[in-house]
Amino acid sequence: MKGYESVRSDTLRALPHAGGAIELKHKAPEITFLGVQDQPDFATLFITMYPQDSVIELRSLKEYLYQWRNVIVSYERFLDVVFEHFVSVYRPVRLRLTLETRARGGISSRLTIDSDWAIRGGKEEFRDWVGMEDSW
Repeated sequence: MKGYESVRSDTLRALPHAGGAIELKHKAPEITFLGVQDQPDFATLFITMYPQDSVIELRSLKEYLYQWRNVIVSYERFLDVVFEHFVSVYRPVRLRLTLETRARGGISSRLTIDSDWAIRGGKEEFRDWVGMEDSW
């Protein structure tokens, strides 16, 4: 089995964005990786991005996410690594990722990370999610 260090960010490709404010939302409902107990985990990844100069080339996103299939990783580390890769490749104005896991042993989880949060170096200038859930 492989560790998360084996997942390559250079699989992700960027397409040029001509500019202008836009919110991009992508939903990847077939995320698969191995949990820390070497048991398969299944999840949905919700991506919300305010692009600057580039947007996500979706085929490369699919190939990138497929790399995780046989990787042993915790939910938290998965989200952190994907976040770091997206920020380095796309350099968005804002990036928000939410991971919803399928129930295993009667427990499911939902994790969110947002580049706007001060703890992540953001300015906390976007208030659109304060007090409400993401909707799809």
